[in-house]
Amino acid sequence: MDLTYRDATDVARLIAAGEISAVEVLEASLARLEATEPQLNAFVTVLASEARRDAQAADLRHKRGEPLGPLHGVPVSVKDLIAVGGAPFTLGSRSMANNVASADAASIERLRQAGAIVIGKTTTSEYGCKAVGDSPLTGSTRNPWDLSKTAGGSSAGAAASVAAGVTAIAVGTDGGGSIRIPAALTSLVGVKPQFGRVPVYPTAATPTLAHVCPMARTVRDAALLMTALAGYDARDPFSVPLPVPDVMAACERDPRSLRIAWSTAFGYAPVDPEVRAIAERAARTFADFGCTVDELEAPFGADPADLWTAEFYAGIGARLGPVLRERPGTLDPEVAAVVERAIAVRAEDYYRAVFGRYEFRERVRRLFEDYDLLLSPTLPVSGVDAGVAVPAALADRNIVTWVCYTYPFNLTGQPAASVPAGFTTAGLPVGLQIVAGSYREEDVFTAAAALETARPWAARRPALHRE
Repeated sequence: MDLTYRDATDVARLIAAGEISAVEVLEASLARLEATEPQLNAFVTVLASEARRDAQAADLRHKRGEPLGPLHGVPVSVKDLIAVGGAPFTLGSRSMANNVASADAASIERLRQAGAIVIGKTTTSEYGCKAVGDSPLTGSTRNPWDLSKTAGGSSAGAAASVAAGVTAIAVGTDGGGSIRIPAALTSLVGVKPQFGRVPVYPTAATPTLAHVCPMARTVRDAALLMTALAGYDARDPFSVPLPVPDVMAACERDPRSLRIAWSTAFGYAPVDPEVRAIAERAARTFADFGCTVDELEAPFGADPADLWTAEFYAGIGARLGPVLRERPGTLDPEVAAVVERAIAVRAEDYYRAVFGRYEFRERVRRLFEDYDLLLSPTLPVSGVDAGVAVPAALADRNIVTWVCYTYPFNLTGQPAASVPAGFTTAGLPVGLQIVAGSYREEDVFTAAAALETARPWAARRPALHRE
């Protein structure tokens, strides 16, 4: 049985039915990892022996007739900004190369409770600071659709592992677009839930922006993984103390009642014409469903890049400031440059940006009084060459703000996802961003599932598969 591109939902069903064992599924995943890793460089650490132990225990539980979790026996990869107890926890940084996590993060505890098998830690740019998939510690992670391109960042290895069929699902993070960026570049579903919906513990370097997120090839797999991860945890001070929305049921809802806004460029993004056309065709599909689709030129006013940069790099600066002073040569030079600027910001200027963030949040909140969803391209460009931190067409922006479309919704915390919109003439994926009102993940999943049904994408395989 070829399991390379089987959905997590399907794999869990096969294991529960006794048609295949968790050990067999794991060995298939590890074999695919071994075959693709020399080309992709998706993993920092492979946890093969631990995963085999856990898969054997999963099969024993099945044999004993014990209750099985919704992800029982399903392999999953975990971004190396998330702690897995006993495993290296490098955050993509040479300054943390010898660090080992003392315990599982809250999200990993949830994964294990759901029965998933963690197969390894995936690559990230240093502390998640870049929107591409490279760091001095791990080098460059490549895109399975074109090995000359980056898988995107900072959840680079997570995207590569899923797009290449190593795992059906992965857990990443998103502080400015880090799940949606690689999802768009590798034709995946990447969902940033409501801020605080999935607990972030231990505390992230950017605690007011960071989200733990599901990534998958299909919408329903992303919903299954999000359901396993989500829920209140008192250790996270921002954790949402509300029932977890039923995003699995939301995938079956009729989308016709959704009020939708479409924006080509948010009034400021210098979007590539082919990317714009592909994303707009996907957005206009919702009119075919019977939805109202209004075009908005500048839905929330000016570009909030400076507000996001102040917040994100203040947190990173607090973590990496001592390293910059004591061991500057261990840092990615591009990351070091922004950290140096961040730690030089005066408290007055920082808080001016904080107040600006609150004003921005209110403008966006008012927009969603009139609309359920806001659609846009996920990125202003398609494939980005490996080793390039900022595409030439966006050289006036920094190592993250070139992404243009994603960081606004880390400032607001509301749910946002990237789903496949189509492919360029060069065969490179393009993503459509779907943003919902606060606490309305159901609307994201309803829209994403409807689009997936109308324009199925999961059967198309990357170039790596065809070689």
